[in-house]
Amino acid sequence: MADLKEIKPVGDFNWDAYEHGETNTTVSREDQEKAYDNTLNKVTDREVVEGKVIAMNKREVVVNIGYKSDGIIPLNEFRYNPELKVGDTVEVYIENQEDKKGQLILSHKKARATKAWDRINAALENQEIIKGFIKCRTKGGMIVDVFGIEAFLPGSQIDVKPIRDYDVFVGKTMEFKVVKINQEFKNVVVSHKALIEAELEQQKKEIIGKLQKGQVLEGTVKNITSYGVFIDLGGVDGLIHITDLSWGRVSDPHEVVQLDQKLNVVILDFDEDRKRIALGLKQLTPHPWDALDANLKVGDVVKGKVVVMADYGAFVEIAPGVEGLIHVSEMSWSQHLRSAQDFLKVGDEVEAVILTLDREERKMSLGIKQLKPDPWETIEEKYPVGSKHVAKVRNFTNFGVFVELEEGVDGLIHISDLSWTKKIKHPSEFTQIGADIDVIVLEIDKENRRLSLGHKQLEENPWDVFETVFTVGSVHDGQIVEMLDKGAVVSLPYGVEGFATPKHLVKEDGTQAHMDEKLPFKVIEFNKDAKRIILSHSRTWEEAKGSEQKVERKSKRASKKDETPQIQNQAATTTLGDLNTLAALKEQMEKDNAK
Repeated sequence: MADLKEIKPVGDFNWDAYEHGETNTTVSREDQEKAYDNTLNKVTDREVVEGKVIAMNKREVVVNIGYKSDGIIPLNEFRYNPELKVGDTVEVYIENQEDKKGQLILSHKKARATKAWDRINAALENQEIIKGFIKCRTKGGMIVDVFGIEAFLPGSQIDVKPIRDYDVFVGKTMEFKVVKINQEFKNVVVSHKALIEAELEQQKKEIIGKLQKGQVLEGTVKNITSYGVFIDLGGVDGLIHITDLSWGRVSDPHEVVQLDQKLNVVILDFDEDRKRIALGLKQLTPHPWDALDANLKVGDVVKGKVVVMADYGAFVEIAPGVEGLIHVSEMSWSQHLRSAQDFLKVGDEVEAVILTLDREERKMSLGIKQLKPDPWETIEEKYPVGSKHVAKVRNFTNFGVFVELEEGVDGLIHISDLSWTKKIKHPSEFTQIGADIDVIVLEIDKENRRLSLGHKQLEENPWDVFETVFTVGSVHDGQIVEMLDKGAVVSLPYGVEGFATPKHLVKEDGTQAHMDEKLPFKVIEFNKDAKRIILSHSRTWEEAKGSEQKVERKSKRASKKDETPQIQNQAATTTLGDLNTLAALKEQMEKDNAK
């Protein structure tokens, strides 16, 4: 049997006091209870406390808050902090001190949310740099988890360089600076770009301070826009305007440069205050005008490509960086007002004649109509006076019709030369734009490039015949075709028109003649030179009635003359008869008396 260590009783231990529940030590009972209580945390539900990470795996984190049991928190609540490790102190929210299984329920997410706004406001006020987890992409930027609050990171605030692929930032933890808070709507805006701008500003000042006009630097294409290209010169950006990319016309900068391309540029100008740098690329090569053929002169024919169109003309590139203008007036011999787009379009290959050439001003004007002969040089031979042609109606005016015989040869038909018989108020009553019309050349003005044309002259003047038909006093059937304030226009046979004043439109029954009514009309005036016929309907029945009355009066006078001798003869006859009767009666009475 092994030896046992000898145990000696404590000499000063009071066994009697111990039996009655009393102890006699150097530390009082109250102090012992206080020391024991300090080993426990007094916590309550819905309270935020600090805890210590004591264990973690791929799904959960175990946190001790100094209580009788530990709490378990999902690891995804710490995804904003991928550097979390055992021993770190974290804030937790006590949801329940003990669930049905006796487990302490904690939440790190709710703890962060509870104190998030205090931290966010403090970060904004103190310009503090904070960390955030980029959760996802949204319209115009990214959503960042900061202290459990979803903040907005604009795309322009991610980096000083333009971002081409936003998706590469999703799932990353980055440092940010709070730049704006909307307390009412609980909106937070953060920026990563703000962290590096201060450093970049200092770099820009140093770089701009060393710049000189004409200096050639190497840069990288950072961004391409419709108006130019931004070049990164190593901490400071410069702009190559689209007109400084090439001596030739550039419609899209992508035709000249590509993103991330390294190239040499020349400093054209810079502004230290605004930190703007103007760069050039074409200035590194000789100007094309300096290399233009020295033998090229006015009158030479050149070939080129239409690069720009305008209403007033077309710019033609005859060599890279060397352009000439073809004005619209030099595209056709025609004098019609037309747009250059009616003749050419961008991309057309054309031949042109050099009209002017200024090497010092680097300007050139071209023409294409000069490649064809001027039709007015032989106008008298091709269109002599009296010759007949077919023209196309181009335009109307109040006084006539402009027609085109061929490209560059126009003429005017005066409104009075359209018809012998019809009185035309506007040319649109007679023809229409685009229609063909037969004409005869009446007059040529070669100096002013004008032709006077006629249409009615293609036929004989019918008024020579009308003079023998519509004689003064002759009566013709007519129809009223137009009513005017001063009278009516009357359509007569053979397509001629006459005019009757209101007093000559009174009918026999006293009423006024009306529109479209057909009546007989008497010619009371015929003017061949003025092509005017004055008519009267009233005269037709007034004179007829007057003739009847005159005949009646003559008949009455004749009747009276015939009746007088008859009466006298009758009276004489009666008297003689009576005398014979009386004589016979007297003879009879004498015989009776004798008896």
